[in-house]
Amino acid sequence: MNIEELRDYCLEKPGVTEGFPFDSDTLVFKVAGKMFLLTGLKQGDRFNVKCDPELAVELRDRYTEVQPGYHMNKAMWNTVFINGTLTHKQLLEMIDHSYDLILKSLPKKTRAEITGVSE
Repeated sequence: MNIEELRDYCLEKPGVTEGFPFDSDTLVFKVAGKMFLLTGLKQGDRFNVKCDPELAVELRDRYTEVQPGYHMNKAMWNTVFINGTLTHKQLLEMIDHSYDLILKSLPKKTRAEITGVSE
């Protein structure tokens, strides 16, 4: 996976926006104003994603490419290196998990506006 594929995949998700709120190198993807993924453009070999705390530890134990989130809350964020043995599918699942965590944390009305599905 390269930075273009990462960007395209994130932007395909409903309600996602991108921006550079921190500096000109850190590309951040948000849904309803909440971050679910960020990556550095200069070091395009990794990204940070939000993760369920128990799953975060499990993934770190299982894969050397998954580390505690760099400059993030290490209980809930992982840094994922994309130049290792993780498959494309595994990388996408981590992105999906992060997006879904944020989406589920939103008020029902906001979720419905983003997904087009009322609960």
